[in-house]
Amino acid sequence: MENITQQDDSAEQRLAQRLKQLRVEQGWSLDQLATQSQVSRATLSRLENAEVSPTTSVLGRLCAVYGLSMSRLMRMVEDDFPPLLRREEQPVWKDTQAGFQRRSVSPPSHALAGEALECFLAAGAHLAYAASPRPGMEHHLLLQEGVLTVTVEGKSHLLHAGDCLRYQLSGPSAFDAGPETGARYFLFIV
Repeated sequence: MENITQQDDSAEQRLAQRLKQLRVEQGWSLDQLATQSQVSRATLSRLENAEVSPTTSVLGRLCAVYGLSMSRLMRMVEDDFPPLLRREEQPVWKDTQAGFQRRSVSPPSHALAGEALECFLAAGAHLAYAASPRPGMEHHLLLQEGVLTVTVEGKSHLLHAGDCLRYQLSGPSAFDAGPETGARYFLFIV
């Protein structure tokens, strides 16, 4: 987790508030959420108080418990967006500890079924998710640069630039960037 700096805008505060609101809507205590998500009570408290920024792994665990995609959660804390979203206006989220960055090219919306992300994993970076936030979630991953191994429910797929992996996610998944090149890819979620 990264400490939140003064330079961070109110998006971090809105994310903290939304995480707390999701827990309260379920009627869960911090201890109950800790048990469900396998994230420590102390970490959850610090997240809800905006004392730290969540890592990709922690957000993935929380999203799985709430049945949300990470992008859908992020959309809940972002303002509405216009039909045309210029590159410089697209929200970017970074987890420097994990070597992961995602640009929400086409953010989720209540009126739209899909979303599009541009993601970058640093050389040798590894991301793992214990479960799909919503069973059967459809993914289309198009690798633009580098090498990426994607493991979906125990089956690994080695991708090179230009390859497209299509799958429906119900269980665990992992993303491993090439040790020398990293990986840049687009992920379309329906």
